[in-house]
Amino acid sequence: MKIEAHLTVKKTKEHRSVIKIANNIECGGDALFIAAGPCAVETLSQMESVVKALPLGIIQALRGSVYKPRTSPYSFQGLAEEGFNILAQIKKISHLPIVTEVMSCQQVANAAIYADILQIGSRNMQNFELLKTVGQSNKPILLKRGLSATIEEFILAAEYIISHGNPNVILCERGIRSYDTYTRNVLDLGAVVALRQLTHLPVIVDPSHAAGKRELVPDLARAAIACGADGLIIECHPKPELSVSDARQALSLEDMLTLINSLDSIAKAVGRRLTNQLTANVPNALSIYSEPNCLKV
Repeated sequence: MKIEAHLTVKKTKEHRSVIKIANNIECGGDALFIAAGPCAVETLSQMESVVKALPLGIIQALRGSVYKPRTSPYSFQGLAEEGFNILAQIKKISHLPIVTEVMSCQQVANAAIYADILQIGSRNMQNFELLKTVGQSNKPILLKRGLSATIEEFILAAEYIISHGNPNVILCERGIRSYDTYTRNVLDLGAVVALRQLTHLPVIVDPSHAAGKRELVPDLARAAIACGADGLIIECHPKPELSVSDARQALSLEDMLTLINSLDSIAKAVGRRLTNQLTANVPNALSIYSEPNCLKV
């Protein structure tokens, strides 16, 4: 397939880009990039619970959106500025990069003050003015595949960003719409393999939005790493059933830890690794807690 994308496609078979984020954290290198957290920022205590439970350093970034694109105008739309204040506080605690979504050109400048990675959601993959705007940002961009987008359309959306000056794009496969209603979407792992062959950009997977059911998420996450994904972005919540957004697909913090514990052997089998940079990068992250995070790998 010939794609009219000069900046996104590989020049050689070995051509790979590693996106530098913050605190020596990268996406696209040997270490898996794993972002975790709730779908939406709700309270400071909610985010503190996530930081307390998860193994910082294995988790490379915290996710949490303050703007929420919702199908219904009556659904929770996010905390906006209040949510940014919570993210600012939790970043001081965790010392980890923050991933948050932007939905309009007007939101980009303010979000860039608080976030280290700006996410373009599935519904906005072909919002070309937004792509141009984040292309002028100096923040890494996590670009999610549109729910009905072809691989070529996905790559060209990334090309929009890069052609406007920002080479730091992370592609995210999050499932595409199909006729089957059992899962929320169909996780296209074939696209992950194809994207890694066609482009030099890192490719991560969002099994939460693909599955829509928490019991399916761990196996899909493991399959994503096995087929070559550079990382994962996964929804987890201290009390998933009480989540104000996408409650059905969020893992409990305990299940999230179990999933992380299961990734080490798969990562090694495909020449990747989990990296614990706790001592080097988040020296004060646990000082407010009485017990250290536990990781059994």
